[in-house]
Amino acid sequence: MLDALNNVAALLALGLFLGIRHATDADHVIAIATIVSRQRSLRGSAMIGMAWGVGHTLTILGVGSAMILLGVTIPSRLGLAMEFAVGVMLIILGVLTLTGMGNVLRTAAGYGHGHDHGDQSHRHAHAHGDYVHSHAHRGEAAHGHREDTTPLARLDVRFGGVWLYQLVRPLVVGVVHGLAGSAAVALLVLTTVRDPGWAMAYLLLFGVGTIAGMMLITVALSVPFALTSGRLPRFNFQLRTVSGLVSFAFGLFLIYQIGFVDGGLFSDNPVWEPR
Repeated sequence: MLDALNNVAALLALGLFLGIRHATDADHVIAIATIVSRQRSLRGSAMIGMAWGVGHTLTILGVGSAMILLGVTIPSRLGLAMEFAVGVMLIILGVLTLTGMGNVLRTAAGYGHGHDHGDQSHRHAHAHGDYVHSHAHRGEAAHGHREDTTPLARLDVRFGGVWLYQLVRPLVVGVVHGLAGSAAVALLVLTTVRDPGWAMAYLLLFGVGTIAGMMLITVALSVPFALTSGRLPRFNFQLRTVSGLVSFAFGLFLIYQIGFVDGGLFSDNPVWEPR
């Protein structure tokens, strides 16, 4: 009896550890980096990581419960489609991050910032939330436009005080990632745990580990963005641009691999190996 309890405890501890390690998967880190790129506080970043982990855990529990308790099987094409959705989501996140950041690239190359000391005017690149642009300034007081007239700024003004507005994007991203990985986790549990109750406990602890791991990762990722947002705005813009480009490129890579190479989602005989 004691040996059985020790084995169960070891299995549950393994679930917690694997959940923490699962948070470090490349597609998870890339996706969350695009989201925290606009964060200026470590507390806000931790909340984003928690929202991602909660969304991921909800999907893991939902799909895993169906497979463990009801014996539901996932067809190959559906499984590939769930993983394909991750690639699409990474592309969308990359596009959202890069939207309005064309001037950042010119600034980084040395073309986005100019001065004319004769009339004391100059061009200056700056950001309003996710919206980045440059325009001419004349003197210190002139700004060229109201800061609350950009589309994302209006959304921030209207919904910025609602905590759900801040957390809905990482929550949705976590749900999509959970869809892609839930089958593999559930199948792993099915091969090692015969008791449905302990299997569900494993899934729950796996989710707790994922939440904790992603909170740590988001805080770590947000440090360079938070430190450079005020002191080194040009470098901050470059970091945000890189995060968007990496997300977009990795999303394209996943779509190609899943759709045409490894899985063959768009072929007549798709092959899916949950991982």
